[in-house]
Amino acid sequence: MASITLSKVVKRYATVSKDKPATQVIHGVSAEILDGEFVVIVGPSGCGKSTLLRMVAGLEEVTEGEIKIGDRVVNDLEPAERDIAMVFQNYALYPHMTVEGNMAYGLKIAGVPKDEIKRRVDKAAATLELSHLLTRRPGQLSGGQRQRVAMGRAIVREPQVFLFDEPLSNLDAKLRAQTRLEIQKLHRELGITSLFVTHDQVEAMTLAERILILNAGVIEQFDTPDNVYKKPASTFVASFIGSPPMNLIPQTGKDVGKILGVRPEHLTLAPTGADGAWVVTVQATELLGAERLIYAKYDQNKESWQIVIRVDSDAVTPTIGETLHVIPRADQLHSFDAATTKRLS
Repeated sequence: MASITLSKVVKRYATVSKDKPATQVIHGVSAEILDGEFVVIVGPSGCGKSTLLRMVAGLEEVTEGEIKIGDRVVNDLEPAERDIAMVFQNYALYPHMTVEGNMAYGLKIAGVPKDEIKRRVDKAAATLELSHLLTRRPGQLSGGQRQRVAMGRAIVREPQVFLFDEPLSNLDAKLRAQTRLEIQKLHRELGITSLFVTHDQVEAMTLAERILILNAGVIEQFDTPDNVYKKPASTFVASFIGSPPMNLIPQTGKDVGKILGVRPEHLTLAPTGADGAWVVTVQATELLGAERLIYAKYDQNKESWQIVIRVDSDAVTPTIGETLHVIPRADQLHSFDAATTKRLS
């Protein structure tokens, strides 16, 4: 196993013409993924997360900066020399080969002895509960089983680092949840340093030991899931992490230049006239099983803001247009600088 160290990493695509100048997609990213750590890179489409992963893998050149795997600088090494294994969104299995053949193929090409190949394939198959499927071909497998075969193919390499590029995107909701649990179990058993790219915040929050949040090629926050949710470093993180996201309300008057943030679950319904209550007007509601979301309009100083309130589903359902009074929990309020969008201490 090994750590991954990113030092002021830049990715810039060369100038194509006068009309198309050089495009920079990664802006001096620095981070250290510890030996044996599971880190998830998350962010919106186009933020550079897959590009960053592909630079670690050696599939994209590094324009500036340095990438180390363990003690080795790998900028100029080919992917095969980096001792990594990658799992893609597309399973990329050979349809004419069995599960066993797909898992063993890379080792055969590398000249690994047959008995060692069998040992590694059998061990990986047992770990992923694929032993009874070794003689089947990919066309005879479900999507979740094919993804496990793709992970098995990576495991048998016994690499220092696993790289996952949105591997669950092609699965339905139930299979994604199941496969997340399998990946968690796999990491506990193998303890191999892992970088996992996704745009899905649920995957990020449930899988990661730490989350690296990218925004337009810049790190917004690199922290534990708990801190990312409870202490977002910027309004971008506050609005990206959480479903629904944090309510963000610009302040005026003496608090000019500040943005107030509060999560939907930290707004409490209050009786009419309660001290410190916000008066809001219900616009829509959503029932989500055990909870209900109330979408409301909050008027403040001639400005209107839409806010979301999360309540238990057994609470009385408000009607559209009804006036409600809500009180934000004082110990769960967040403040951000309106100019920089960064968290205020």
